[in-house]
Amino acid sequence: MAVMTAEMKKFFQENGYVVIKNAVPKENCQKAVDTIWEFMGKSPDNQDEWYTPPEGMDQLWNDQQRGMVPLFQHQALWDNRQYPRLYEAFAELLGEEKLWVTVDRVNMKPPKRDDKPELNASFIHWDSDTTNLTFPLPQPRPLQGVLFLEDTNIHQGGFRCVPSIYKDFEQWLKTQPEDRNPINPDYSGHEVEVIPGEAGDLLLWDVLVAHGNGENLSDRPRLAQYITMYPSDPSQFEERQRLALESLKNKTSMHQQSNKFNPLPVDPRGWELTQTPEDPDLTPLGRKLLGLDPW
Repeated sequence: MAVMTAEMKKFFQENGYVVIKNAVPKENCQKAVDTIWEFMGKSPDNQDEWYTPPEGMDQLWNDQQRGMVPLFQHQALWDNRQYPRLYEAFAELLGEEKLWVTVDRVNMKPPKRDDKPELNASFIHWDSDTTNLTFPLPQPRPLQGVLFLEDTNIHQGGFRCVPSIYKDFEQWLKTQPEDRNPINPDYSGHEVEVIPGEAGDLLLWDVLVAHGNGENLSDRPRLAQYITMYPSDPSQFEERQRLALESLKNKTSMHQQSNKFNPLPVDPRGWELTQTPEDPDLTPLGRKLLGLDPW
C-alpha cells in the first residue's frame, strides 16, 4: 500500500516538505529515546542534568548548542532507518527504489535557560552549498528527514523552515546580492513555519528548503533522529561499501570519511565501541540502504 497520497505529493511539490504520520511504531521511538539518555548518561526526569557534559566528559560535545548528539550506529537507530514504511516514503517521493541512507546523528535539545544560552541556538540554513545552482533544478535531489522520537509542539525547538523561498527559488536568487551567504540565507520578509509532530512521524524536506530548529521554550527536551536518503549510484558501489564497512567498524557516520572539510564530531569516549561493539542487525533492506549489498 502506498504511503504517499496524491495530496501529500502535491503539498510537497509546492512547499518542499511533508509530514508522514506513523512512519515507524512508537515503540521504536521509545527505544531510540532510551538509547539517547543512556548514551548521554542522563536521566529524562532530572532536568539539571540536561545542561551538563555527558557522563565521562568534562565538556559538551561540539555542536551541542544545536542539540546535536554524535550517536550513529546503535541498533535502535537502524531499526528506524530500515523500517519499511519509512523507507517507502522516501522511495515514493524520490520516484526511485534503489536508495542509500545517511548514517546521521540524533538531537536532544533541552529547554531554553537564561544561564545556558549556548545550548539553545536558533538558526536557518541549507546543508548544501547553494552557490552554483542551475535552473531548471535537477531532479531527483536528496531528501532530508527528521523522525519525531517524542511528541514535539511548536514551542519545543523543533523543525522550522522557509517554504516561500523554496517556492520561487530562482526569482528569490535574483533579488540577492552576489556575495550572499550560500549556507545561511537572508530570509527577512519571509514567514518561518514551525512544524509540530507526534512520536513516529517523519518530516521530509527537499535539500534546497532553508530550515533549522528553533529555541525550546517548553519544559521538555526535543528528541529527534535525522535520516537522509538519495538514489544510489552503482558506479560508486565499491567506494560506498568501503565507507560503510569502515563506519560500522568505527561506530561513526560515513560523513567522517567522505567529507574531510566538514566532518561530523565524534564521541571521544567511544561509547558505542565499548557498549555496543557488535554490528547492528541489518535486514536485507538495511544492508542495501547502507551500501553493504548492491541493489
